[in-house]
Amino acid sequence: MKPTLSLSLQFADKRHKDTLARHKVARWLKAALASNAELAVRIVDTEEGQILNKAYRKKDYATNVLTFDYALEPVVMADLVICAPVIEQEALEQGKTLEAHYAHMLVHGALHAQGWDHIKKKEAKAMEAQEREILAALGFGDPYAD
Repeated sequence: MKPTLSLSLQFADKRHKDTLARHKVARWLKAALASNAELAVRIVDTEEGQILNKAYRKKDYATNVLTFDYALEPVVMADLVICAPVIEQEALEQGKTLEAHYAHMLVHGALHAQGWDHIKKKEAKAMEAQEREILAALGFGDPYAD
């Protein structure tokens, strides 16, 4: 049985709202889920992204995705905060479409919400392999290819 998803999609920064149609975001997230989930996805600007990253990670810059995980069982509960200007800049620098990069960051955040991490080399390899597999099934290329 496929996992269910309760999704709250919020746009504090509306610049990519057309790229992030609710049905697409839900499909990308569901592909990354191993169990039922309640996720809030908030698309933010640089200012809000920087404030949150500084407050919760002690890093004074906006980052691409922040995952605030609250529960793993019986339902995964998490907030994913994605910084639109950072995603836009990274997609440009990496030669990816905006849609492909958002899909990657949503899958990445959803995996974090389920306990995946990439601090240690072995964990990073496993998480990246999982991301590649999920994104390939969604029709996207390898997010880590040069």
